[in-house]
Order: sequence, then C-alpha cells, then structure tokens
Amino acid sequence: MRITWIGNHEEGVLAFRQTIERNGVDAFITLDDAAFAKRSAGSREYIEICEMNEIPVFPVDTIKSDKAREIISGLKPDLLVVFGWSEILPERILDIPAIGTVGTHASLLPHNRGSAPINWALIHGEETTGNTMMWLSREVDAGTIVDQMEIPITLFDTCRTLYKSVARTNAEMLRKLLDSLNSGVKPTSLIENRTDEALLPRRRPEDGRINWEKGAKELYDFIRALTKPYPGAFTFLDGKKYFFWEASVLPLRSEEKPGTILGTGFGFADNGEGICVSTKDHILWVSLLEDEEGIEYSNRKLYDLGLRGTFGDE
Repeated sequence: MRITWIGNHEEGVLAFRQTIERNGVDAFITLDDAAFAKRSAGSREYIEICEMNEIPVFPVDTIKSDKAREIISGLKPDLLVVFGWSEILPERILDIPAIGTVGTHASLLPHNRGSAPINWALIHGEETTGNTMMWLSREVDAGTIVDQMEIPITLFDTCRTLYKSVARTNAEMLRKLLDSLNSGVKPTSLIENRTDEALLPRRRPEDGRINWEKGAKELYDFIRALTKPYPGAFTFLDGKKYFFWEASVLPLRSEEKPGTILGTGFGFADNGEGICVSTKDHILWVSLLEDEEGIEYSNRKLYDLGLRGTFGDE
C-alpha cells in the first residue's frame, strides 16, 4: 500500500514513526519555511525522520495549490494520511488516492468541529475531549467516522499534555486502520457525524489577551489552553506586554480590583515564587511569565522583578 503523508503539527510525529516502521511511507508533504513560521506547534522532526529513512519531502505553501495537486497526483498514493494540517483539502486532491484520505480531529465529533478544538475545550472548561479518525470530505470535519477515542481533561492538563494524548490516539487508531486495510477491509463507524453546533472559530495570537473581569478558574483555563507551544495568554502592565505561561488558582479572595498585583510569594522549592493577582473571585498565582523582549521570569528572578500595579492597564 502506497502511503503519502501530509503533516506539520507535532501531534502526528508518533504515528508517522510507527507507520514507517510497520508499513512504510512513500512521500511526505509539509509546509515550506515561510508558511511553517506562521503556524503554532509545528515540528521539523518529520524532516529529520524522512532524511533517516530516505523518504522524499515536498514542501508547499498551501495544500490547495496546483503544485500540491501535481505532486500528489504524480505520487499515485493508495492512501493519503493527513494529521495536523490546518487547511481543508480540496476535492480535486481528495479524489486522487485509490483507497481514500484519512485524517483526525482532536474532539469527539460531531462535537467541537472547527479550529483549535483542544484549546477551545480547555477555554470552555470542558472535562472530556477526544480524538476522531474519519475519511475526509470537502466539508469541515464532517467525513465518515472511522474510529474515536475519549480523552479526559483533568485540572492539571494543558494544551501540551492533551496533545500528547492526541498523538498517542493518532498512532493507535491509524495502526488499527492500516491493519484493516491490509486485510482488505475499509472500516467505518456507526457514529453519525452530523450536528447543529456552530464551527469553532479560528484563534489568532491577538485573541490571547486576558480579560481580568473573569474568575480565577476561567483565567486558569484560558492560560493553560494557550500556553506553550501556542502563542500564549498575555496582558499589559504600565504599557509593557507580559505573557503568562504557568498559573495556579488559590482558594483565597481579594477585594482589590481584578488584575491588581497583591504581591509576590516566595519559597525555597522550585517555582516557589509567584505573583498573586486578584480576579473577580479568587486569586491567581502566576509562576512563569515572559516580557515583550522574550525574557522569562520564574523562581528568584520572578521575585526580584518586583512587579507592582494592575494588569490590564496599557
């Protein structure tokens, strides 16, 4: 079975390695350097793997281009695998592979169709997400479902930890699919992929601004949804921009205006220092932040920074 792989996001690397070992991959298509620089959570590990396994790599600026179509048509794949790609594949490409085009979406479809489902699930305070494998169609996340795996969201998860679970389930579901295809069976699920839910909107870096009128748990969810490898939740203090990478919720209240820095805690343990910030209910403890010059502050460095004032004021 000839497999052409289309990918960029780090969520597909584990499945990519596994597929090379078990079945082989004939070609890899990814974003060129200019397009790659505009995406979050991309991985160039794919290219290193391809070099080690002598797999040809084809960089494109968009999968919708004539160049991409010509590349894939020339490869004559039996199966197209699309993991971690933010564009909708045009029908003229979906029609090329002999068996079909398979992809995954990091939610339990038909719930949370659209962009950034893991980030949105955290922002919305959901307690469960998942991963869905489907035969891709021209409609967004509406193809025939092949398989699904549920992923619980704990209070301690971030976008990074959840995408590790997505990577694991990508590999597991693809392994099962390839086993079925190699035995002559093209599997589908009985799950109906139809919903009246609106598509999740695409997130931009500028959407990461913190709204200090929200409660501490909502802010905590927002920060952990946008932490690395994503652009980050940010706020302003005295005209300077700060990104919040790590935060916790303290079961304490303050009558100060939301966003007010109440002081910096200290301790001898790693990450024992943190800024206490008031919200509309409880206190947010921020233990890792970064300024607009790219300098990170944690531990003693964060304590010595000595921030005072109210976040949100430009």
